[in-house]
Amino acid sequence: MARPRGLLKWSLDVILNDMKFRNLLCAAAGLALMSGALSNAQELGFWRASSSSAVSTTGDIGISEVKIAIDFNNFDIVRASNLEPAQVGSVFDVDINTSGKGHLYKVNIPGSKKFLHKNTLCEGEDTQWMAAYAEGRTLHLAFFSGQKIPVFTLDAISNSSSLCGTFTYTR
Repeated sequence: MARPRGLLKWSLDVILNDMKFRNLLCAAAGLALMSGALSNAQELGFWRASSSSAVSTTGDIGISEVKIAIDFNNFDIVRASNLEPAQVGSVFDVDINTSGKGHLYKVNIPGSKKFLHKNTLCEGEDTQWMAAYAEGRTLHLAFFSGQKIPVFTLDAISNSSSLCGTFTYTR
C-alpha cells in the first residue's frame, strides 16, 4: 500500500509540474540574471544624442555587448577593461567622488566612415577605443584613435592626441 504524501510535498509536486508555473519561474530567473548583467554594463541599450557633438556626428546610438550602432551602421565592440572613478573623471566631466566604474571597449571604426553631416569620429583616423560611463539616464562616450590603450589620467588626457571627442546621450 502506497504511503499518503504530505500536503506540502503534494503541493510542491503540483506546482513544479505545472507548465505555466515553470515558464514563469524560468522567466523570473532570466530577468534576475539579465538585471545583474545590466548593472555591470549600464551603457547597454538605446540612447538619444544630447550633446552638440553627438547630435552633429553620431545621432542616436545603440549599444549591445558585442555591437555599437551609429547612424544605422553596426560596429563590433569588445570590452577591454573597467575604468575606475578617477579614470572616468579624467576624461568626462563627472564628480569622481560619486561616479562609479566605466568601461573601455576595443572598436574598429574606419577613419573613412562618414556619419551625420559627413562627419567622422576621429578626423579621418581609425577609431580604435571607446570609453563609456553611464550615470542614471545619461551616457558619456569618448572615442580614441591609435593602437595603444589610452592612458586615463588628467595629464595624459589633456595632452592626448588620440582623444577624438566626447559625446553625451540620454534615455
